[in-house]
Amino acid sequence: MSRLNRADAVLLVIDVQERLMPVIHEHEEVERNVDRLLRGARILDLPALVTEQYPKGLGATVEPVRRALLETYGYRPIEKSCFSAWGCGELHAELRTLRRKQVLLAGVEAHVCVYQTAVDLVANGHEVFLIADAISSRTARNRDLALQRMLTEGAKLASTEMALFELLVEAGTEEFRAISRLVK
Repeated sequence: MSRLNRADAVLLVIDVQERLMPVIHEHEEVERNVDRLLRGARILDLPALVTEQYPKGLGATVEPVRRALLETYGYRPIEKSCFSAWGCGELHAELRTLRRKQVLLAGVEAHVCVYQTAVDLVANGHEVFLIADAISSRTARNRDLALQRMLTEGAKLASTEMALFELLVEAGTEEFRAISRLVK
């Protein structure tokens, strides 16, 4: 049983895109939590990767998340056509370069791209932390089934706030104050 470790973690946001998000269950909460995760990851000096599934058809990453990316990391999405982000050579290269084995996973749709990515990451030696309040599908049922299935495949469950404070480790620092403001 391992905990999140800042030196070994990376945030991976899957397909939070313009034409997809309006039909996603609790999409506003998912977008808000992805934004918090990106801003929190920046405070904690974690790398972040973002994918876009067939952006020509599904559009770019939604504006609030794109804005958070621009302010914190720059906007450089990994375009993909396969459901699993692991199937994209660019993601492999990024993860190899980063040399980080813990993946905080957020995005949509839980039962398709998030699920297939999580299973592939676990199968390839990564420790996957599902940020449940930043993951969804068009229906709550599909989201819930996907979360259950990913857990049985070896992923771990967390929330946005849980993950950020676990990575933070201690109170009383400037980072703690910044994270505290972020989650309020």
